[in-house]
Amino acid sequence: MAVDFNALAKDWDLDPEKVERAKVTAELIEKRATVTKETTALEYGCGTGQVSFFLQPKLKEITLADDSEGMLEVLRDKIKSAGVDNMKTLMADFSKDALPNEKYDLIYISMTLHHIIDADSVLRAFHSLLKPGGSLCIADFDKDDGSFHANHEGFEGHHGFERKELSDMLSKTGFKDAKFEECFKIMKEVDGKEREFPVFFVHCTRA
Repeated sequence: MAVDFNALAKDWDLDPEKVERAKVTAELIEKRATVTKETTALEYGCGTGQVSFFLQPKLKEITLADDSEGMLEVLRDKIKSAGVDNMKTLMADFSKDALPNEKYDLIYISMTLHHIIDADSVLRAFHSLLKPGGSLCIADFDKDDGSFHANHEGFEGHHGFERKELSDMLSKTGFKDAKFEECFKIMKEVDGKEREFPVFFVHCTRA
């Protein structure tokens, strides 16, 4: 049993901290990757599209993929309300579904990779979907002792990633020049004490 993101979708955007974290992530994507009106992008595990709405005015087109119909339903309503014509949704799980026919200049994934048990298969999918020289950007948890998700019923996945481990995974998949930096920190109470959980940002290039 995995986390039920369909049930969480309706209230997802009500948390201002999530919105602020999405803004910080979008700013790093814009700083490290090529983001222009000629850039075609894919956001995987997009949720309600928080990161992409910050990037939307600066990109040619964004495909927003997720395997939660509830999240995509909220996202489609947001796209319609915003009146934008360069965002489209895709219901997909790249660890098992057929991949889109398109090739992209930029792929980004924020706070999603740790939920994917077979992370290697998704990284391989990203490599297949990127044009040569295209950018992959990932924001996710640094490895922790399991405390962050200890009370998350149904959590299946990784308790963050060791940066060296993820760098090796990216290299083996065909990415190069992986550069890590701090993205933001999430504060959470664990066993009655406030704990800090750092999140990294990594940019790499399809070889």
